[in-house]
This record gives sequence, C-alpha cells and structure tokens, in this order.
Amino acid sequence: MNLRKLMSVLVLLVLVGVVMAQSEGKAEDKTLSPYFMVKSDDPTVDRLPLLSTVAEVDVAGVIADVRVVQTYKNDGKKPIEAIYIFPASTRAAVYGMKMTIGDRVIVADVREREQARQDYEAARDRGQSASLLEQQRPNVFQMNVANIMPGDTIKVELSYTELLVPTDGVYEFAYPTVVGPRYSDAPSKGAPDTGKWVENPYTHQGEAPLYEFDITLNLVAGLPIQDMSCTSHKTNISFDGLSAATCRLDASERDGGNRDFILHYRLAGGKVESGLLLYEGKDENFFLTMIQPPKRVALDQIPPREYIFIVDVSGSMHGFPLDISKKLLRDLITNLRSTDKFNVLLFAGGNSVMAEKSLPASQKNIARAVQLIDEQQGGGATELLPALKRALALPRNEGISRTVVIATDGYVHVEAEAFDLIRNNLGKANMFAFGIGSSVNRHIIEGMAHVGMGEPFVITKPDEAAAQADKFRNYIQSPVLTQIKADFSGFAVYDVEPLSIPDVLAERPIIIFGKWRGTPKGRVTVRGYSGRGKYEQTLEVARYKPKKTNSALRYLWARHRIQILNDYNNLRPDDKRVKEVTDLGLKYNLLTQYTSFVAIDSRVRSDGRTEVVKQPLPLPQGVSDYAVGGYATRGLGGGRAMRKSLCQAPMISAEISCADEETDLLSDPRSPTPEPRPSVRVEIGSITVSKVLSEQMVKQVIEGALADIEHCYVTALKTRAGLKGKIVLKLVIQADGSIGKAEAIKNELNTDVEKGIIKLLEKLNFPNMTSDEATVYVTFNFMP
Repeated sequence: MNLRKLMSVLVLLVLVGVVMAQSEGKAEDKTLSPYFMVKSDDPTVDRLPLLSTVAEVDVAGVIADVRVVQTYKNDGKKPIEAIYIFPASTRAAVYGMKMTIGDRVIVADVREREQARQDYEAARDRGQSASLLEQQRPNVFQMNVANIMPGDTIKVELSYTELLVPTDGVYEFAYPTVVGPRYSDAPSKGAPDTGKWVENPYTHQGEAPLYEFDITLNLVAGLPIQDMSCTSHKTNISFDGLSAATCRLDASERDGGNRDFILHYRLAGGKVESGLLLYEGKDENFFLTMIQPPKRVALDQIPPREYIFIVDVSGSMHGFPLDISKKLLRDLITNLRSTDKFNVLLFAGGNSVMAEKSLPASQKNIARAVQLIDEQQGGGATELLPALKRALALPRNEGISRTVVIATDGYVHVEAEAFDLIRNNLGKANMFAFGIGSSVNRHIIEGMAHVGMGEPFVITKPDEAAAQADKFRNYIQSPVLTQIKADFSGFAVYDVEPLSIPDVLAERPIIIFGKWRGTPKGRVTVRGYSGRGKYEQTLEVARYKPKKTNSALRYLWARHRIQILNDYNNLRPDDKRVKEVTDLGLKYNLLTQYTSFVAIDSRVRSDGRTEVVKQPLPLPQGVSDYAVGGYATRGLGGGRAMRKSLCQAPMISAEISCADEETDLLSDPRSPTPEPRPSVRVEIGSITVSKVLSEQMVKQVIEGALADIEHCYVTALKTRAGLKGKIVLKLVIQADGSIGKAEAIKNELNTDVEKGIIKLLEKLNFPNMTSDEATVYVTFNFMP
C-alpha cells in the first residue's frame, strides 16, 4: 500500500471515529445545548401542548401592567407534563399567577424556590394538576404544567409590571416573545437544575411558531400623544381623544411570536414631565421621582478616544444578524475622527484581533477593518468571555479614554461571569453593548452596559443601524449630566435606590425609588453638572398626593432592590444577600431567583404517570440553524467542526483540504492579523424544482451552506489558480426532507470540488413533504 492510500485510510478511520463519537458520545461528554425538534413516532402523546400566548397591556403614565395568558391543550391520549421556556422584560416585576381548569381557578402562592419545586413534584406524582413558574434568568422564565389530561384545556395567567422610561423623549414598550438558543460548553452531566433550561428543542429557521401569538396595548398617557407606532409587527392603532390610544396586533401576525413586539410613542412636543408618584400602603409607603435632565450641549472640543470593537461572528449570527453588524460597524468605524484610535476583535469559538495595539483611525486602517468585517460569514461556538478578557487586556494608550463596543445577539449562558469581568475592570473602559437581531438576549445586553457604565442598544433591522450609530456617537461625545446628587429636604425618606446616581449619557429622566414616613412634604432636589455648568431642579412634595393606582410602586421598588442585590451576589456571593432577596420575594409576592409561584389543584385526576413534553420554540426571525449547531444538518455540528468532517475526506486524493486551518480566521486565537482571504464569489444561479417545494425554500436552505462551499472553493484555488465556472447539481429530496441522491450533470471546475460540495449538500435537511420525493436542479457559479 503506497503512502497516499495509507494516509487516506487513516483519515477515513479518524472520520468514522469522530462521527461515531458524535452519535454515540459518552454521557459525560455531552454539553448543555439546544437541539432541533424531532417529530415523535408515538401518536398518543401530544408534543405541541401550547396553543397560544396572549398579552394584555395597560399603560398608565409611565407604568405598564401586563397580563399574559398561556393556553395549553392535550390532544393526545396520555396525561402530559408540559415545559415551556419563555422570555420577559429585564425590568419585569412578576407579582401574580393563577391556573384555570374548566370553571376551577387556582391562585398561585409564592414560595421559596426549592419548596415550590418539591410541592409541585409531589402534587404531580399524586396525579393532581399543578403549575410552577420559575425564574432561570432575570429575563428567562420556565413554566411547568403537570397532569394535563387528554382533552384538557388549561390556562395559566401571570401578571407583571414594569416602568417605562423615555429616551430622548421617546417611550418604548418591548414584549419579548421567544428565548433564542443559548450556546453552552458546560457538561450536561451534573449540571444544576437552574442551567438545564438551555437544553430545549427548536424548530428550523424560517418555520413559523407552533402556537399563536396575540397582544393588545391600551395607553392612557395623561398628556396628548404626538405619535405612536409599532416597528416590529403589523398593528392597528386607534385613538380615544388626545391622550389615550389602543394598539392591536393585526390578524395576519398570529405567527408573529418569533420576534420581540416593540412599540414606540411620543408625547406632544416631546414632553417628559418631571414629577413624583406616591403610594400609601398599610405598612409601608413608596415614592418614585422622575426628573427630566437638561438638553445635551454639543462641545466644540471633544477629546480623542480609543474604541475597541468586539464583533460576534459565531453560528447564531450567520446571515441576517451578521449583516446588521456589518452595516453598524461599517458606519461606526468609517466615522471615526483622525485623532481617535481603534481596534477590532472578532470572536466565535476563538478570537482574533486586527492588531495587537490599537491603530490610528487613518483611511488605510479604516478600510482594512471594514474589509475584515465584511469577509465574515458566521459559524462556530460563542466564546464571549475569552473575547472580553482579551479586549480588556490590550495595551492602553495613555491619556486617552477607552470605550469598548460589543455587537452580539447575546446567545450565551455566561451572563453573570461577563458582568463580573466587566465590573472588575471598570477603571479600564466603559462598555456599550449593541444587541443584534429580532429577539436578542436583553439581559446580557442591558447588563453589560449597566455594569460597564455605558448604554445598551438593540437593533432589530438593518435600516436601524445608522440611527443607532448616530445615537451612540452623541452619547459618547458629550454626557448630559454628571456628578449627580439628590437631596430630600423635609421629606422623610429611607431605603432609597440607587444609592449613587451614575452619569446620564442619554436624554433620559433620572429615576429615584424609595420609601417615606409621616406626611408627604418637603422638597426633592437634584443637582449636577451639564454642558452649560451647574444644574439644579426641585420638586415640591406637597403638590403630589398619594394614589391607590400607584400600588405598583411597591413591586417596582422591590424589583429594583433585588436587581442590585443580585448584581452584588454575582460579584461576591453572600448568604445574607441571598436571604434578603428571598425575603423580598416572599414579602412582596415576587418571582425571583430564589422564589417561585406554584398553583396546585386539590383534585386527584390521574395515577401520576405523565409524559414530559418540552414545548418546541421557534428560532427568532432572521436567526439561522447555525445557532443550534449546524445549518439544517443531520448528526453533525456546524461551523468549523462541520467543515472538517464534511470537506476534508473527499479532497484527500487531490491533496486539497477544505478544513485548511490557515484559511479559518478564528483558527488560532493568538494570531493578531489573520491571513487575508481571497476575494471570491459563489452564487446560486438558477433553481428548478419538480414539485411540492418552492424555489424560495430550496434557495433558503442551500444558502445556509454557501459559506462552507466558498471555503472549499478558496482552498481549491490555492492549488489551481484561476479555477472558475459552473457546477449544475441534481438533488433528489425524499419525503422526510433528506437528500437521497446528489450528482453533477455539468461541471466546469473539477471532480474534487464537485465531491466536496456534494458531501456538504447531502447533509442538508429540507422541509418534510407529503409526496414521495422531489427533484431539484441547482446551478452554482464560481468566480475568483
């Protein structure tokens, strides 16, 4: 046997071993990861128990009260336990839950987390219907509903409140609809219960949610409304006089539960009224002060700054989210001033910087950075922490303030660790986080900005990038108000939050929570420094009267206090603080990290044996299958691992490897300047479909593989410069969506490239069909 054949056999054996390990991997090697939904072969079990989720929102002034109703139905023949992972606002104070079965209504109690879980499981095992609401993250909740009997319809209603704080005169209400898949490299074996929610099933990219979504928002502003619009969904808005309006989701948006619902409104003249809200309770009284800061003043002389741009190029950013990032970063970088310095750090499974030391913002360096970002396709894991550590460890420029800008969807499982890292490095840089995509992880985006003394931004569409980039520049160039102090003269207050008021970077009201004793009187004065010099504003407390309608203040104060305690706990865990959070949750009837809601029906309805069903979630709009570990492939992960296992084998005979490490930007985390990738294009030309499947659907699935096809082409060009032309492939797609046969009917390149591409395409998974099979002809154009 000659050397080449021996090498081929050895490589083949290694690949077989890799595939077997992936399909039969040891339990201890399995990580906490999302996965694609697999249709059950058991018709007696209903795998899609969630029928709908409906939200009713009432906004009075600056406080939103939200009621969410989740309807579950069991169309199978066996009792089930449904598990549903869903998001909420990072500012939500969840204060109530109830369960309805027929004409029976069971109001939930708030209990310590472990006790609530034990009570729920005991009731489930006894055959009682029960529901359990737990907080897995400040913006990620888990609902368990046990003993849903065949034919049952069970409704679970939860209530929360949140404060709406305007920015630059614009109020925003955001209702998150879906939890995006979270990357985690933590082992599944031995993982704590609080981390297992990551292992959740997802449908494929482009597929509609498997449940209906509806939302209605009623606004009573107290002042004339200038305009109101929903930027995320088609809605119908009607006005009742000058200061009240209702926004209803259009009937065509019943499948709109795959992206955040976002509504903006502005009061006449852009007014944001400074004022004081008071609530007088049985045992405690609460207040909330909202004071509008001065208008921003543009400075003639703005000192130079250093910018570190961190860009997520992982698998979940593939396609639409990365396109937004490219547009955003292109805008930010090309508008740097010549006195600024900057650097770019890209991260996925590894990370790579453009230069080991920040560079002057010259036209040459700016062009180089833009090209580097434009070349990215998205693939691989999401290792955020190493990227943050590397960015913060880059050499500093003396006398220049550093700003770190990160663009990501936040689909990671290390929120607390990221917050700790940023908080421990506050003296090195402030942090501005851009959440990219239709349903980002707002907890980590807002949290990174909060602990980094910066501002968060969320960009859901490409055409929003320019406006958000302008807003960022305004914030960083000239703070609105600094060195802020609050004084309460003659007003007996205590438990005031926040203890210190950070600089105001946006034109956003200053919010102060607290409790008060005695008679509401005296003055509240806020002082600071603006671009024009000293600033001061005073409110006379006696002008404002306590109102029962302000009862939500008790929840909002407690929620804010809990957030502060959790921030400290993430930095330095402390049993006393854990107890304080637990006590706050129990006292104020709030869902927290340590308290949960549980509702138990007293009736025994089954023998306690149920099938556990995890409700499949839709991928957020614009997020590709790469986020779950591959682009609609069977049995293999995405990104670099897929490239190695699919491209390498067919290229051995021609000494070409599509997994050539030198062509992978992130292959060596220590490499500061990756080798520039040749400028090539691989385009999908004509597509002919025999039946059932649409051309658009076929194109959408194949587009997910273009980055790896291009990678194979780039590798081939290294040994055969100038290689170009067309390859026309015939694909026979079976009823289950798999490719039964793939062959080339025209090839203007060579057989090695053809074999590599066929191996890639054979792993694609198309939508299931009712007919036996479909034949597809697709043309690929290769241009160096």
